[in-house]
Amino acid sequence: MTTPDLPSHVQEPHPIAPRRVSFDWRATPLVWIPDEPTATHVINVLHLLLPAGERWFVRVFKEALPLVRDDQLRADVKGFMGQEATHSVQHSTVLDHLAHQGLDTAPYTRLVDSLFARLLGEKPPFGLPLTDREWLRFRLSVIAAIEQFTAVLGDWVLHAEDLDRAEPDPVMLDLLRWHGAEEVEHRAVAFDMYQHTGGEDPARYLRRTLGMAMTAPVLLYLWGWGAAYLLRHDPQLAAPSRYSLRAHRRAVRKGLLPTWGELGAAIPRYLRRSYHPSQEGSLRTAVAYLASSPAARAAAGAVSRAALP
Repeated sequence: MTTPDLPSHVQEPHPIAPRRVSFDWRATPLVWIPDEPTATHVINVLHLLLPAGERWFVRVFKEALPLVRDDQLRADVKGFMGQEATHSVQHSTVLDHLAHQGLDTAPYTRLVDSLFARLLGEKPPFGLPLTDREWLRFRLSVIAAIEQFTAVLGDWVLHAEDLDRAEPDPVMLDLLRWHGAEEVEHRAVAFDMYQHTGGEDPARYLRRTLGMAMTAPVLLYLWGWGAAYLLRHDPQLAAPSRYSLRAHRRAVRKGLLPTWGELGAAIPRYLRRSYHPSQEGSLRTAVAYLASSPAARAAAGAVSRAALP
């Protein structure tokens, strides 16, 4: 029996660093879970949201980095930024692959880019009377809330044995599990960054609650909208398809998507005052996958070869 991961403040420091992976999409079909377009495209929403979202994470963390006074946290934040930048690039390559197969995602992704630029940019929207420091703290609370869900999703995909049994495209599955493993690996960084720079309680806790209260419904809306967009525009389906909760629930029953309960339960956990994200998933499992991931192994091999005299 394995013991659960200890909270980060009592764990041995775990170095967080980007892995310069790459993926070859030439053999990946548009519906990469065979005969499962709904499950495929619900997961494909990640590729629509993450490039813009993770670029935004990096911009906000760059803005906040001068406020960090702890050397270990600063190192973790820099590693987090490197990983998120790599995630953004690799998910963008999937968008290129979808476009090559006739599924143009640009109308959706332009709106996502606009959402981050206009509503979560350097200045508060709508003339909200917030100081620069308070607006930065709010955006950091949003990132911490998003990272709660990415850690839960990362842990789910690492354990989704039914997804293996559905015989998905192995390259796409490796992308999802490499990314999921790194989300579990750095699951506490955004939360620790927020706690470190978010001022004193009770304002810090109340802002953390507000960040989650705004993040959860927006993510749910964007995910449903994105899945509907992909199904409606998939050129390889016999007829334009609609996203339906019935088809979604069928995919959940097959184990191809996480349950609503798994996702929803992440919210009250996060809102506990004593909560810390080191309680999500298993660092051991994440690191074990990263040691076996074809893309991560190839990246490590390339680094080793480059270091040879």
